[in-house]
Amino acid sequence: MTSVKIENVRVLDPVNQIDHVETVYLKQGQRVDYIEQPQQVIDGQGRWLMPSMVDLCARLREPGQQQHGTLKSEGKAAREQGILHVVTPPDSKPIVQDNGSLIQGLIEKAWHDGKIHLNIIGAQTQGLQGKQPANMAGLKKGGCAFVSNANASFLDDDVLLRTLEYAAGVDMTVVFYAEEANIAKDGCVHESFVASRQGLPMISPLAETIAIAKYLLMVEATGVKAHFSLLSCGASVELIRIAKNKGLHITADVAMHQLHLTDTLIDGFNTLAHVRPPLRSRKDQLQLREGVQSGVIDAICTHHEPLSASAKLAPFAETEAGISAFDSFVALGVQLVAEGVLTPLQWVEKVTLAPAKVANMANRWQQECGWVLVNPTQTWQLDRKTMRSQGKNTPLFEHMLTGRVEETFYRI
Repeated sequence: MTSVKIENVRVLDPVNQIDHVETVYLKQGQRVDYIEQPQQVIDGQGRWLMPSMVDLCARLREPGQQQHGTLKSEGKAAREQGILHVVTPPDSKPIVQDNGSLIQGLIEKAWHDGKIHLNIIGAQTQGLQGKQPANMAGLKKGGCAFVSNANASFLDDDVLLRTLEYAAGVDMTVVFYAEEANIAKDGCVHESFVASRQGLPMISPLAETIAIAKYLLMVEATGVKAHFSLLSCGASVELIRIAKNKGLHITADVAMHQLHLTDTLIDGFNTLAHVRPPLRSRKDQLQLREGVQSGVIDAICTHHEPLSASAKLAPFAETEAGISAFDSFVALGVQLVAEGVLTPLQWVEKVTLAPAKVANMANRWQQECGWVLVNPTQTWQLDRKTMRSQGKNTPLFEHMLTGRVEETFYRI
């Protein structure tokens, strides 16, 4: 519908810090003062109306891995869950994010196929090989606001330092997915009794915290803007807190599943709980929640990684890591509210305005965003029929969830 009237709806608007019940008029997904004869009238009693969301980390699998997902399938899944802006890491297969001229084509294809605004993180080094800096000036011209080496290693710390200096020189933000490769090695799960009992190779929390500590020292030395994505350890929150208190220009996010799930889910070699960074302990989870509450962690992302069924069928350590997270994102956000971790308006800000600011596109987001109608009390089952993503890889499969998007209104 191009024009809609929503009556008695609770509006959650973080831009204007509004949280109250009113009647709202939408035309082509944008708020207007009044519509005399709207095409649709909705009773919004008990519903929440919020701006469309911004996701700081999601892999849509195209180009190169269409067996797992496509811009069309995952764009549709994101849009139907109220996510219209998606930021993707630079590690597609093949890697094209080191070429600024190719990036605009992907952005246009994402809108044409999936009706989402794609924001691509450029490659920090050529081909993510960690040897030579990528052409960051060209990437910025091509539309990248970020660069990152994703989960790939650098040849040495001197290369890393030079890329940070380059990024600072062209005013680009560097995204870190912090993991010290020499410590993580061939690990696949959190270092714990559960993993030890099953004989699975483990990843110590030190793999993350040592990497973060090193990166923070380099960030301070170079003055580069930095974003730390996918925090998973409680100690990482403290490192970010200290750095922010020192005045470093840094931000951080956490995946929604890290705020709800723990490493106990890997029991029985449950490959659907295989994700990287791995699910951590209950103590880590509580510290991450405190980081979100206090504002040390700026935003919450999906860390959406759709995978085909065959990708999870090998022995645990040999399966591909990843959770298909678009479909459960809003329900888990509503759960944070129900558990008193965040107020409704605080949760909305963590998935809309805050990530838009991190991505340096708050003004653009306000111009392009739509509105999302959420039923916070609807109970439903996450299964093959209700999942919109092509990837059905989630440890929440067959679980009953509360909170669901009823409709996303956006400009066509």
